[in-house]
Amino acid sequence: MKVAEAVGRALSAAGVGHVFGVVGSGNFHLTNAMVAEGSRFVAARHEGGAATMADAYSRMSGTVAALSVHQGPGLTNAMTGIAEAAKSRTPLLVLAAEATEPRSNFYVDQDALARSVGAVTARVTSAEGAVAQACDALRRAVHERRTVLLNLPLGVQALDVPEGVPTVAVAPPERTAVEPESADVGALAQVLEKSRRPVFVAGRGARSPGSRDALAALAERHGALLATSAVARGLFHGNPWALDVSGGFASPLAAELIQGADLIVGWGCALNMWTTRHGRLIGADTTVVQVDDDASALGAHREVDLGVTGDVELTARRALARAAGRRNGYRTADIEAALTARVRWRDVPYEDTSSRERIDPRTLSIALDDILPAERVIGVDSGNFMGYPSMYLSVPDENGLCFTQAFQSIGLGLATAIGAALAQPDRLPVAALGDGGAMMGAAELDTVRRLGLPMVVVVYNDDAYGAEVHHFGPDGYPLETVEFPPTDVAAVARGYGFEAVTVRTRADLKAVEDWVAGPRSAPLLIDAKVVADRGAWWLEEAFRGH
Repeated sequence: MKVAEAVGRALSAAGVGHVFGVVGSGNFHLTNAMVAEGSRFVAARHEGGAATMADAYSRMSGTVAALSVHQGPGLTNAMTGIAEAAKSRTPLLVLAAEATEPRSNFYVDQDALARSVGAVTARVTSAEGAVAQACDALRRAVHERRTVLLNLPLGVQALDVPEGVPTVAVAPPERTAVEPESADVGALAQVLEKSRRPVFVAGRGARSPGSRDALAALAERHGALLATSAVARGLFHGNPWALDVSGGFASPLAAELIQGADLIVGWGCALNMWTTRHGRLIGADTTVVQVDDDASALGAHREVDLGVTGDVELTARRALARAAGRRNGYRTADIEAALTARVRWRDVPYEDTSSRERIDPRTLSIALDDILPAERVIGVDSGNFMGYPSMYLSVPDENGLCFTQAFQSIGLGLATAIGAALAQPDRLPVAALGDGGAMMGAAELDTVRRLGLPMVVVVYNDDAYGAEVHHFGPDGYPLETVEFPPTDVAAVARGYGFEAVTVRTRADLKAVEDWVAGPRSAPLLIDAKVVADRGAWWLEEAFRGH
């Protein structure tokens, strides 16, 4: 058996159930071996899309996916998606063929490329050790929650595995939950007892039903309000004391209540500039606590008064066991009534600036929230528009929004939605894109059609890179480099086999209602011509910190 086949079969047997990529000569045999062993291969039209699909699938399935790419340009094409995954600490295995001869036109320093964006590297170096080295790379992705590049030199792939060398692999054991120190739990329990207005902010490290239930119980005992970072949106869906998202996306009421907290506890949450509005959501006298199972994350973005190293669920349950009687804390009748009436962005009054030619993105988003089924999974691209689908479209739980924004790259949204759709197949997938990102990622419209995904693609089309328009335009800078002639994105989608509708007014959304009520035999693209008169509220918040 050749090394390429042995490694591919071993990784599949060890639990890599999905592999995304574009196949070339260098990764042909490896990828086919994984398919033969039972992995599902998802062919993308571009390696960048494949990388983001794999990232999104891993995030929304809770398993490790693989990305398979050709040596050299296959890897360089995928680097933006790999950077996003690495910065998000997504457990992901990148399988890259490697040309080791410097005179080869395919040669690049693949290790240096991966390290430059925060990924870690490994290499198959011999026929004898190939399977063990590949399985160790997989174990590292799982246990360290890292994006791992496994280089597979072409010469080594072609070697025969010696007789007697084991080629059977098993799945790596699950990552062991980090038990918090008793003294740290005691200190956390003390600050909770002293607090009168506590707010919990849950992040990526709290995205599980067990963590949700433990945090909800602890919050109930101490009268805490519940918020999330954007990546954990939906974790507390349905809880009457939930504030939704903290940070630049926060509604006016949520921001007011977070700013009024005397204690903020970040649970598996970085408490970075986005989640705290560059620190403005944290009062001068507010006590800040951070709980994370990675000690290096504590205080990485801002000083904290108490850092607890421990698994979110375990730490919350240990703190609950030390709690005294139930306290009302921040949970009063007045606050409950306010949350019911106006914590959601769609309940905040606004002046509808729609015209006969363009629809207000708030009006569009609220209407889509009402039309589309509640059981949905949303992938969002980056851009001026992104706050509208992220906050006006509700999600059923923490697996309802896939937020690939650690690198803030435009063009990842469609691939994000594809990966999320495959991980959550019982939900309606929704891709929310700007026109810039839609055109960047248009090749993957073919992947949506080919996979038969009943996806809704919403393009917030302002014929520009809106973030730059609204950042530089008020100062009188020329905008010709960031504005474009109108593009009929609906016609582009029809060319890929989509149903498509152009939306300028609320009435045009009748076609979307008909699609939802119908067989959904083809995906739907909505080319929404949105009002472009001002920057989104979240963008104004972001630029205040620049």
